[in-house]
Amino acid sequence: MTYLELRRSMKEFLVFSVRDILKVDPAFHRRRLNEWQDKGYIRKVIKGFYIFADRDLDEWALFEIANRIYKPSYVSLESALAYHQLIPESAYAVTSVSTRRTYRFVSGVAGFRYRTVRPDLFFGYDLTSKGSRKAKIARPEKAVLDLLYLNPRLRTEPDFAGLRLNGERFFQLVNVPGFRAAASRFAQKTLTVKAERLLAFLQREG
Repeated sequence: MTYLELRRSMKEFLVFSVRDILKVDPAFHRRRLNEWQDKGYIRKVIKGFYIFADRDLDEWALFEIANRIYKPSYVSLESALAYHQLIPESAYAVTSVSTRRTYRFVSGVAGFRYRTVRPDLFFGYDLTSKGSRKAKIARPEKAVLDLLYLNPRLRTEPDFAGLRLNGERFFQLVNVPGFRAAASRFAQKTLTVKAERLLAFLQREG
């Protein structure tokens, strides 16, 4: 396979894997990937995954990459909160949750961080589109609940204040009965208590 053949065969992929290439060319030699990296044609995201070097990587592209390189996963926590404009700025790394083990990838493209949730808690996200980009992103209420669930130390008003959640925006986006229903699916009393404390805090602050 030549580089031009790679471009043609992977043109629909934002990020492509060695497995994707082998489906097209079972005789492909991986050393070609090193050669193309050295020439600046492609960039490695993590082991086994690559992008073309001339791809523009905005927030949506990084979300799509995050979904692809560690499955199953969806963007949540700080990244989803920033996407929904519930916190002032996005985090350095793209933050996601997965049913697989907690993991962190650091690459020349971006940082990607994954936190583990039980399989029954893998819900509350949408496959969202922007142009040709598609990514699984937590709904506002689930991003907040994932954050409370995965950070046991978040339980007091000073802790909530440190999150810098936009209370007015929260109540614009989140249906309170729906938030409580989602919290109940965690079947964890401490989380339910924290969720109610957060609601009360945001109502006062908002």
